[in-house]
Amino acid sequence: MPIKIPSDLHPDLVPVAFLLGHWHGNGRGDYPTIEGFSFGQEVAFTHDGRRFLHYFSRTWLLDDEGNEVRPLALETGFLRPRDDGGLELLLAHPTGFVEIYYGSVEGAKIELATDAVARTESAKEYVGGQRLYGLVEGDLLWTFDMAAVGQELQSHIWARLTRSE
Repeated sequence: MPIKIPSDLHPDLVPVAFLLGHWHGNGRGDYPTIEGFSFGQEVAFTHDGRRFLHYFSRTWLLDDEGNEVRPLALETGFLRPRDDGGLELLLAHPTGFVEIYYGSVEGAKIELATDAVARTESAKEYVGGQRLYGLVEGDLLWTFDMAAVGQELQSHIWARLTRSE
């Protein structure tokens, strides 16, 4: 299905217009310091005509039958185009850290890596991450690789999301 570009979308955001909308779906997570898990997710990429997309995501733990158990991660931020054609993503988390990512968009694929992570004294150790977003068969697929709690950068979570109307 072709992507509809809103008439009031800032022209610099056209390369990432495929993200616009509300998405929902399920994913999986794993890491050496935790047990594997399944999660549900809602994501929104919105705009107000200015030169950024607002991003919001919430996830919740799912049991083996797919029922919601409890809230997991919550994050919000801004995806901004750079003058050199790249992207920057600023994210804040209620668990006590903020991140700055830099990356690129090529077609319907975005790759980002952290440049800076700041955390509060009470936050768990987290030192860096990489994110990949891509439009595949009309769905938004994404992955997050993480370096945290003494572990090197490695796969942590991934999901397939469907656009909500």
